[in-house]
Amino acid sequence: MVFSSNVFLFLFLPIFLGLYYLSGQRYRNALLLLASYVFYAWWRVDFLALFAGVTLWNYWIGLKVGAAGVRSKPAQRWLLLGVAVDLGILGYFKYANFGVDSINAIMTSFGLEPFILTHVLLPIGISFYIFESISYIIDVYRGDTPATRNLIDFAAFVAIFPHLIAGPVLRFKDLADQFNHRTHTLDKFSEGCTRFMQGFIKKVFIADTLAVVADHCFALQNPSTGDAWLGALAYTAQLYFDFSGYSDMAIGLGLMMGFRFMENFKQPYISQSITEFWRRWHISLSTWLRDYLYITLGGNRGGTFATYRNLFLTMLLGGLWHGANFTYIVWGAWHGMWLAIERALGINAAPQRFNLVRWAFTFLLVVMGWVIFRAENLHVAARMYGAMFSFGDWQLSELNRANLTGLQVATLVLAYVTLAYFGLRDFYRNARPAPKASPVAVHADGSLSLDWGLYATRALVLLLFVASILKLSAQSYSPFLYFQF
Repeated sequence: MVFSSNVFLFLFLPIFLGLYYLSGQRYRNALLLLASYVFYAWWRVDFLALFAGVTLWNYWIGLKVGAAGVRSKPAQRWLLLGVAVDLGILGYFKYANFGVDSINAIMTSFGLEPFILTHVLLPIGISFYIFESISYIIDVYRGDTPATRNLIDFAAFVAIFPHLIAGPVLRFKDLADQFNHRTHTLDKFSEGCTRFMQGFIKKVFIADTLAVVADHCFALQNPSTGDAWLGALAYTAQLYFDFSGYSDMAIGLGLMMGFRFMENFKQPYISQSITEFWRRWHISLSTWLRDYLYITLGGNRGGTFATYRNLFLTMLLGGLWHGANFTYIVWGAWHGMWLAIERALGINAAPQRFNLVRWAFTFLLVVMGWVIFRAENLHVAARMYGAMFSFGDWQLSELNRANLTGLQVATLVLAYVTLAYFGLRDFYRNARPAPKASPVAVHADGSLSLDWGLYATRALVLLLFVASILKLSAQSYSPFLYFQF
């Protein structure tokens, strides 16, 4: 089941929210857990057992680590056991096919018989719930959170359906208090609905329209320079609106249930360095990699060379986390290399002024990275890079022109105008965000005033949301891009 489906919008979500608000406070976490398991089992019931097993394993390990004492030797042994099993499960389901295929390629090149392994199906969301489980037992070991004895709360944390499939990557220590007590107000619910609709519009109106353009350009066997750049720019916008749209919907659903999740994106395409980009893009994952991988590797404590090495390895492993393909490894190495270079050049602080040259160079690096991230293999990536930087024919190929529609062109332009407007607005704000406005203000004398601008904005969002539902009903199924990771 996905958020952008009629089954979710008109069946699952209304039934869940109705039961949720009819239930007493003490039953809501259990109901959330049950609903999350139904949501996950809608895809495949058999993998629900693996999901529950991972949850029980890390709950038990957390108790053992907590009982052994913060940062003690016995606790460390329990922690290593827990992490080893978690990574073993992730490694088998996510990388077994890739490993066997790589070994077979080497063996066949020497004329040897290849191994035969039944294809391993990748469980949806396994990367996210394994990472969240690992962060929990590490936090217990470090003393950042006590080991919970409430199995329902812990299982609900791991399974909570708004973020289950594609993030944000949550941490138990940040949500533990909200599982014990969270507020449910009309303002919070209204904010959640608006946020959900905004994400839905991003996904269905913009990302799904640009997906057709990107897919076609990357499939061309002999793309022109124009084809390659069109595909690269279309995918750059598609990925942002698709993934940030999912995050908006997840955050919005959380607000409807009284939870407040961390933000996952902060106008990343306005960044003026790769360092800044990773402070704005997929924030929950980048901070997870920093806190649980970079710091574990030694961070910047081992000298200059060790710092560069740790930055590079963190991003290399972060690339591998995205998928079992050499393209993701190269993409991670690309970002790790630039992070190390910027560290060496002292490019760390957020810029105080907008520098067009720095922004353009950073955006070029990001787009180049997205090309190999999107490419099916290294051969396709090389073909796209060759066309992009041959600076030959900037005309679109005849096949591309025949498939490109005016709506797709207009959507691409709209996407980048939107990115520029909100990105520059975010940059030049350079202050604390303004408090969230309320459409109705109550004055000291008891009179009311209405913010018609806010009402108009919400009316526009609602109108576009309805139009997006109609578009969704007419188009073919389009899953979120990060489901595959």
